[in-house]
Amino acid sequence: MSTTHTHAPTHAAAVVSEPACGACDADACATQVSPDASALSGWTRFRIPTMDCASEESEIRRAVGHIPDIRAMSFQLGQRTMAIDAPSASVEQAVAAIRKAGFDPQPMSDSGGAPASDAGTESEDHDHGAGSGGVWRLGGALLLALSAEVLGFFAQDTQVWKAVGLAVAAAAIWLAGFDVYKKGLTSLRHGRLNINALMTVAVTGAFVIGQWPEAAMVMALYAIAEAIEARAVDRARNAIKGLLAMAPEEASVRQADGSWVTVPVASVALGAIARVRPGERVPMDGVVSAGSSSINQAPVTGESIPVDKAVGDPVFAGTINETGTFEFEVNALASNSTLARIIHAVEEAQGTRAPTQGFVDRFAAIYTPAVFVIALAVALLGPWLLGWTWMQAVYKALVLLVIACPCALVISTPVTIVSGLAAAARRGILIKGGIYLEEARKLKAIALDKTGTITEGKPKLVAWEALGQGTDAAAAEHIAAALAGHSDHPVSRAIAAGLASNSVEAKDFKAIAGRGVQADIGGTVYVLGNHRLIEERGQCTPALEATLRTHEEAGRTVSLLASDAGPLALFAVADTIKASSREAVASLEALGITPVMLTGDNQATATAIAHEAGIAEARGNLLPEDKLEAIKALQAKHGLTAMTGDGINDAPALAQADIGVAMGAAGTDTAMEAADVVVMNDDLRRIAETVRLSRSTHAVLWQNITLALGIKAVFLVLAVFGNASMWMAVFADMGASLLVVVNGLRLLGKGEGK
Repeated sequence: MSTTHTHAPTHAAAVVSEPACGACDADACATQVSPDASALSGWTRFRIPTMDCASEESEIRRAVGHIPDIRAMSFQLGQRTMAIDAPSASVEQAVAAIRKAGFDPQPMSDSGGAPASDAGTESEDHDHGAGSGGVWRLGGALLLALSAEVLGFFAQDTQVWKAVGLAVAAAAIWLAGFDVYKKGLTSLRHGRLNINALMTVAVTGAFVIGQWPEAAMVMALYAIAEAIEARAVDRARNAIKGLLAMAPEEASVRQADGSWVTVPVASVALGAIARVRPGERVPMDGVVSAGSSSINQAPVTGESIPVDKAVGDPVFAGTINETGTFEFEVNALASNSTLARIIHAVEEAQGTRAPTQGFVDRFAAIYTPAVFVIALAVALLGPWLLGWTWMQAVYKALVLLVIACPCALVISTPVTIVSGLAAAARRGILIKGGIYLEEARKLKAIALDKTGTITEGKPKLVAWEALGQGTDAAAAEHIAAALAGHSDHPVSRAIAAGLASNSVEAKDFKAIAGRGVQADIGGTVYVLGNHRLIEERGQCTPALEATLRTHEEAGRTVSLLASDAGPLALFAVADTIKASSREAVASLEALGITPVMLTGDNQATATAIAHEAGIAEARGNLLPEDKLEAIKALQAKHGLTAMTGDGINDAPALAQADIGVAMGAAGTDTAMEAADVVVMNDDLRRIAETVRLSRSTHAVLWQNITLALGIKAVFLVLAVFGNASMWMAVFADMGASLLVVVNGLRLLGKGEGK
């Protein structure tokens, strides 16, 4: 049964990022995509340092739910920012309600708009022990916790030493976990059992039953592990953001008087002329207007091999000018450059739920309360069934709570998915959501458009020959070049480009509709036209027909130069196959994917090109609706099917396919919005890379799930039947979290360009 889906347009929407910490109960982390704040007015923006998870977003939404006149709210969890669209009086009420819920919203200077793209420019200090102050605080907490452990072990059992140890432990907990306590109490008030709630219960319980040294050590280790984890997660979340820094903040722009002035890119208008010297980065998107150079386009297309640029060629912000100085006309504002749109699209993709993540969240939603019930049963039933003391039973229950917290499980999927998306983007592959990253591994067939995907998309003169023994080949070449040079037809342009330029003058030039061109050269009338024109002139012979048939069967378009005396030369033009296409097709087949060519060209051309590329099946003469039916047939025959196209003419087929792929979409808005996967250059080999990355991502996802559950299972058994302590429980919980984060980050290495 085929799967049909629609394609959501890529825009700078306010994206709800995945959890950056284990501080989330899975059921509260359902993604909520806020409205596109950049398109609205009347927004007031705030930074909330302690808001980094969708569960905290839910708390804020509930806190302001009773306030009237709030039109919309926008959240950027990755940047810990929030925007409210409401009258000023309602905004003040909302801020008060949010503070009452335990958060500290800090007004941002650029109120009045909430663009999703600029939030990343704000300070990134947050409540994870980041910064020198946080390091000293956490270091002090750990030192005090160790002191409490030493006092508890070596100090005399007197009231004075107990009081000293208690004070030291309390100081350690205050330094390490004051904010955790605030969040935990808030979560408990709302009946949510997240990591903060569990830690608050466990540490408070341990302190109450006299295990204050362990309570202090638990909180210190938890705070340190959370800070390390947050740093690692931020690396995955911000992997793409690093690309934005590649675009210069200033540009050298020509003024009305001809002088050059360096100005901020934000102030450069469309149509301005900018200059880039060797070694500099291109500041904005544009088209070369003067000069030439070789440019490294790796930040946009993933290709590290420099590309030659001349007048009329596009250039992209963030790419590196390697050789000559050139000027270009700006055709996109800095906020709407190709690089910025890539980042926006990946941010939006990070806000989608991958299939595995949906499974994990559903599992965790059941798992967390179940563990709490088990811990309660251990505390209440342990003394009756296993002969423990009440203190032993409560202590084991508290240890079990810390071990069983699902933070490692919940965090295992978003970190891995975001790392995979970032790795793909670094290779010039823009994947529009975690679902497509996961589903690509299941592809069984792929429909490949011919023009621009398998072939270069630009006709070239591939062969020519003089006809007849008495024909002067050099003269025929000059005459054909003169005729072709006067025509704008793509075939004529290809012939003119492939022949040597000369000074032959053509007079009385005229086009023969649907057939070719005609002109007077040196007193003789010559024509350069197609097979039909020569037949109509009665100049075809059986030998010429045989020659023409050979070229046409090879997928070539043939033009003939003739005079009244007969045909003089033959010129064969073809859309040549890309050098990488055969390798790309072989890679797809090696992955077990069946490639099929779908094209509107005639069947002979389709068959010839497919044979050259190594594709066994090619279907020609297809209209857009025919391609749609072909995709349905492939889905029925093979299963999960992808379609490559330009995002415009192939829209029905792209929508029907399980995964739509746009090729060569650098700088093209329409292609970016139409497809699920965008290959920023036109290298077909990137599709096989996407499938391999999908398989690697899937493997890492299940490695992480196995690690998270396996480690917890071992320590749960130790907690109930062995001698696991609370600080061991923290190592089990946060250790598992760090392991899955580091394992997920391995995927970033797959994004390094060749």
